[in-house]
Formats: sequence, structure tokens, C-alpha cells
Amino acid sequence: MTDSPLFYQAGPALPEVSHADGVMLWDTQGKDYLDGCSGAISCNLGHGRQDIRDAMLAQMDKVAFTYRTQFESAPAEALGQQLVELFNGELGKVFFVSSGSEAVESALKLARQYFFALGQPQRQRFVSLRPSYHGSTMGALGMTGYQPLEAPFTSMTHASIKVPGPDFFRHQDSDDDTHVDRLLAEARAAMQAAGPESLIGFILEPIGGASTGARLLGKRYLQGIRALCDEFGCLLIADEVLTGVGRTGAWFACQHYDVVPDILVTAKGLGAGYYPIGAMLARTDIVETVMASGGFQHGHTYAGNPLSCATGLAVIDAIKRENLLENTQARGTQLEAGLRQLAERYDWVGHVRGAGLLWGVELVADGASRKPFPAEQNRFAQITALAKQEGLLIYPRRSLDGLAGDHFLVCPPLTIQAEEVDTLLERLARAMARFDQALTPSPDLNAQPTRES
Repeated sequence: MTDSPLFYQAGPALPEVSHADGVMLWDTQGKDYLDGCSGAISCNLGHGRQDIRDAMLAQMDKVAFTYRTQFESAPAEALGQQLVELFNGELGKVFFVSSGSEAVESALKLARQYFFALGQPQRQRFVSLRPSYHGSTMGALGMTGYQPLEAPFTSMTHASIKVPGPDFFRHQDSDDDTHVDRLLAEARAAMQAAGPESLIGFILEPIGGASTGARLLGKRYLQGIRALCDEFGCLLIADEVLTGVGRTGAWFACQHYDVVPDILVTAKGLGAGYYPIGAMLARTDIVETVMASGGFQHGHTYAGNPLSCATGLAVIDAIKRENLLENTQARGTQLEAGLRQLAERYDWVGHVRGAGLLWGVELVADGASRKPFPAEQNRFAQITALAKQEGLLIYPRRSLDGLAGDHFLVCPPLTIQAEEVDTLLERLARAMARFDQALTPSPDLNAQPTRES
């Protein structure tokens, strides 16, 4: 522990940030860092943007905060309409919050109140994937499948029914379709065993985030889960806290797969690191049913405040004005190619996967067997530290339920340009070369030479 009054996570002392601009940050010693993970996959527009600053200041000159039960605000109304339009009007109602965890909590409570209002109070269970991550608050943590985060609180959370999600890297099935069909059958069996009448909904990330290293679920699986929810009369909740607002090259990752959830949550990129804001989008009939039964018994103090919503409006306007969905697709293709070229150099790179500007690189101790490194070696932390020494920020986690496996995410701002992707790859290449050198045993200089007979 340091002498600082702050505590977050245990680890070495961190450099003090000085300033930032575009995809770059500088510490107080003058060292520069390319933001290869958008902070926590949230600074989608990069740093130091004058247009976002101007929009925030303009709103602050009017009013920064009003409480949602006392006033409506033009930015909240406008941002709500924008979000509805981004999902083609299929999710017609919006509820604002300040974070991803808050958005997930809101979705869980709306879904529960919906069935309560319908006279189905026996519906009390959710289904989610293992591994997964849905937030750090108690309700969201109950949906999360990541054992180190769950362990201290297992007896206190209302845990979901956990089912395995697709793993197109490690599965032993004959082919990917067979793998998906088996997992859908397992999900159906688990839902049937729990009792269809007890189910509220199925919550999932359309593309995995930090808990799986951008693991893809795929169209066949997502559409299969949509069909299961319809069969059992429960709701599909899409957690797009990380994948939403352009990160994958579409406004929302669900849109890649022609899947419409009943409720969708997003956060991170909506404020783009400039101001905390998240949102829940829901089917109009769900919200109308809840409101007719006495209202949504839920809320947060800063929900929908004018400053946060003005920031979100400016973010969406910038993405549209600068064609950043198209840039994300183009730079994502460039980044993928570079990551795959780097992977070919090292047998400890097991898998490269992702979409848009959300890419995961999974590390293995043995390329043939795909065996993970021993957990105690903390390889994910080592390669992240090396990348930081080379002036590149990446985002590490464990791939296998938080207990084993090593991966890192490469998720630069959506504004990144071609030459900056090249710089990112150059810095990553240096870090990977140093990591590889550390894995290679040094020759024993004291060993006695052998004589050929």
C-alpha cells in the first residue's frame, strides 16, 4: 500500500497523468502513451475534444443539474429520441443512469416489475453466461460469471442460472455449428429445469468484454437465445455497456446479428469519458405496463441530468458527423490484420478475435493443446506492464471464469487514424518481443560443454 488516501486495486505505484490529446496521454515526467484501450473501453472519441467541451460548457451556462421528477430538460428528451432512432424505433423508451452497473440494475428491476405487473410474481430468476461480466453492484454481480468477483458475495447475491457461452477457440465439438447447437440445448435444459414460469429473462453481452476478451457469440447462438426467450415467455436483455455506441462498427453489436432484445443497456461510450452517463432502452409495451401499475419503482439522483445528456448528444453528433462507424470498420480491419501478423510470430498467442475496434488476444502456454499459462504466473499482467513501458495502454483480464487463462484487449478510440494504428502495432510488437524473450530460458553460461563421441 502507498501513503495515498486513495485505494483501488493492489499493485505498483502508477504514473501521474498530466494531459491528453486525441489518442495520446502524457504523464508528469513527459512520457507519452497511446491509449490502446480507450481507458476502460470508454473514451470512444479520444481525449481533449473541443466540440465536446463546448457542448458541456454551453449546457453548464444554462443549468447543469435538475432532478428528473421536478423538470424535463431538452437534452434528455433529445438524447432519448436519438437512442430510440439508433435502434430503429424497436426499443421505444429510455431511462438514463450514470454507469453500466446502474444500467444493468435498472434493467433487472424493470424486467421484474413487468412480470409483477402482469400478475406473474413467481418469475424471479435470470439466466446469464459463465464467464461474463455485468457490473459490480449487488444485482449486477449476481448476473456476473467471474469467480474472483463473485466469491466474497455469493451468499448475499440473488445469483442467476449460469450456462456456458460459446468458446470458438477451445471447444472440442466437431464444428462450430455443432458447438452452438449443444450449448443452446444446454441452455434450454437449464431453463426447463428451473421452470419456465420462474424465468424473468436472459442477460448477455452480444460480444464479450473484459471477462472473455472479446469472445464472439455469433449469429446462430444469439438468434437461438432469442428464440428460447420467446419459447419460455421471458425477456432478452442485451448488455451493451461496452459494445454500444459504435465500438463494434455498428451503433449496437446486436445489430450485426439481426437480433432485437426486449431491453438493452449501454454506458461507457455514451459519455465517451467526458461525463458519466448510461442508458436503458426498452420495448414500449414493457414500460407502459410497468407505469400503468404504479410506476417504475427505481431511480438515481443524477439520472438524466442536463449536463450528462448534453454530453451524450455531443458524442452521438460527433460519431455521425465524422463518420466514425465507417472509420471503426476500416481501422478495425487494419488492426485485425496487424494483430494476426503479430500472432503468427509467437506460438503463445492462441487466439485473436473481435469486431470493429474491440479486439482480444488470448495467450496460451502451449499452442497445440491451447493449455493456459499457470494462473500464478500472471502473464496477462506482465505483458500489460511491458506494453505500458513501451508507451501503449492495453486492458488485461483472465479468460477462463477469472481463474485462469490470460488475455488483453486492444480497443483504441473510434477516432484513431491509420498511421496511429501503425504506431499502436509497433509499440505492441516491441512489448510482445520482450515478453517472448522473457519466456525463453536463458542459456546456462556455466554449463560444461559436452564432447561428441
